[in-house]
Amino acid sequence: MEQYDAVEILLVEDNPNDVELTLRALRENKLANRIQVVEDGAEALDFLFAKGAYAQRDVEALPKVVLLDLKLPKVSGLEVLRAIKSDERTKLAPVVVLTSSQEERDIVESYHLGANSYITKPVDFDNFVKSISELGLYWLLLNQPPR
Repeated sequence: MEQYDAVEILLVEDNPNDVELTLRALRENKLANRIQVVEDGAEALDFLFAKGAYAQRDVEALPKVVLLDLKLPKVSGLEVLRAIKSDERTKLAPVVVLTSSQEERDIVESYHLGANSYITKPVDFDNFVKSISELGLYWLLLNQPPR
């Protein structure tokens, strides 16, 4: 089995500090074993649709959850969300928008495109860690995805 086929979390985040904080919070709850980090929207699409560097990945092996920032280089988070939810192979993948944007239009558009959840990144370190921990516990341990 290709290593990418066992990914539980796809983290789509271009800010290295937010990546590190997210990984740290997940590690504290022993939830970071099978996580793939991509730094822009184009790489996220390559990963999900098994293209480019990820061409050997099984496109049917979806992560348990995609944590998606909206403000991304190359391809925006909203475009990534649109692509995920409009493709039969990926539309059932849970997508949690995890962003600093509190703009109502971003929230509405994210849900309109099929986001499963919209979470604004807390500015405070302790609250950020707590939010990521709870998010990971819910999506990896409590949520029951379709088979």
